[in-house]
Amino acid sequence: MRTVDPMKAVGKPHTLWVAFAKLYENHKDIANARVIFDKAVQVNYKTVDNLASLRCEWAEMELRHKNLKGALELMRLATAEPSVEVKRRVAADGNETVQMKLHKSLRMWTFYVDLEERLGKLESTRAVYERIMDLKIATPQLIINYALLLEKHKYFKDAFKVYEKGTKIFKYPHVKDIWVTYLSKFVKRYGKKELERARQLFEDAVQAEPADAKKPLYLQFANLEEDYGLAKRSMKIYDEATKAVPNHEKLSMYEIYIARAAEIFGIPKTREIYEQAIKSGLPDKDVKTMCLKYAEVEKSLGEIDRARGVYVFASQFSDPRSDVDFWNQWHEFEVQHGNEDTFREMLRIKRSVSASYSQTHFILPEYIMQKDQRLNIDEAKHKLKQAGVPEDEMAALERQLAPVAKDTTTKASNGKVGFVSAGVESQMDKEIKVTAIQEEIELLEESDSEDDEMVEIALKEVPSAVFGELANKRKEAEKDERGDVAAATKDGDSHLGALERIKRLKRGS
Repeated sequence: MRTVDPMKAVGKPHTLWVAFAKLYENHKDIANARVIFDKAVQVNYKTVDNLASLRCEWAEMELRHKNLKGALELMRLATAEPSVEVKRRVAADGNETVQMKLHKSLRMWTFYVDLEERLGKLESTRAVYERIMDLKIATPQLIINYALLLEKHKYFKDAFKVYEKGTKIFKYPHVKDIWVTYLSKFVKRYGKKELERARQLFEDAVQAEPADAKKPLYLQFANLEEDYGLAKRSMKIYDEATKAVPNHEKLSMYEIYIARAAEIFGIPKTREIYEQAIKSGLPDKDVKTMCLKYAEVEKSLGEIDRARGVYVFASQFSDPRSDVDFWNQWHEFEVQHGNEDTFREMLRIKRSVSASYSQTHFILPEYIMQKDQRLNIDEAKHKLKQAGVPEDEMAALERQLAPVAKDTTTKASNGKVGFVSAGVESQMDKEIKVTAIQEEIELLEESDSEDDEMVEIALKEVPSAVFGELANKRKEAEKDERGDVAAATKDGDSHLGALERIKRLKRGS
């Protein structure tokens, strides 16, 4: 014990003192064991918990040897707050020991209050609980234990005051158990006598809790109205609950709401609840589930057309390729209650829904490229910042990198997209395609011009019978013209060359 320094020791040095004291206790030497514990509690330890453990071990030793009053007295002294003079002296020295903080140890107070409940009186136990609450070291379990103690001794109003203090001290999630216990005890105690007070308590509890913890309180509140209040108020509470709970709990809340409404007011009352649930913004899967239940209700009431309308509405949330159960159920409904026209309409809707789901696609390459480039720029900035580069230089670098990202994005947006984008075309591929198209156009133009030159149009003479006498006059005029040309040709042939004369003879013929 002289060798080990508690301030430098690694571990729990107080266990050495406990083992030393138990050595004397095992040899029936309780007096020396007490001397060891008395020396141990005067040592300065690293943490308050070490000193508190020593005090508890000392009190347990006294209890093992039937010294009940000595154990209580030890705990009273241990939990006593130091006097003002002692605090001033310690403040002047500037070296606060763990003994000055022992009176705020929750471990000490928990052990002390257990001893008081077992060995002390009600007044002393209440004083210990009140002292714990004044020191602001109480836990929710201590609050509940205190209230249950008062309730056990028929101090109901004082117990409810303790619950109210606990609801003001703690916040969620620690206050949840206090609220649940408080409300259940209050309703069990007073029932219909304090109905308005109970309603106010439930409203305060619901407002204090977050959305994910409100469902049990709303159900408890609705049960209160069903047992002691009005059925309409209970329906109003269920309606508020469906709007207050988170989305993943809305479906179960609506199911409870519908079940209670059907039991109290009848099945027709549930129609407006089903319609409200469908329009309340539930997830598509929950909307489909609610629609199927609504259709079953309408079918049970004999409203076949209304049930068919519900199926038509729910079909937009059901892909025929994956949600086979829905379409099989509708198919059976039409087989049992429909006709040829309604069955064909069901098949038409099924085809249209299947087409709408098959046409749904997402074009993501451009978005992914932009995201990757943004991440690269941010990563570069972060590395430069770690290297100590000034912000001005980093901003200049970002301006240089931004146009590159912009150009790449532009190229990506110009890529041809069919049903689903297959990628981005390179600039070289575009130039090759443009050149090929231009050459093809030129070849087409050349082929057209050649075809025009080679085309020959055959001429046919009109029969002379068509013109009558006019044809005879025209023949005579042509003969006269040919005679004049032949004469002129003979006169001029002497002056022309042989080639020119052959050409003129061809023309004349």
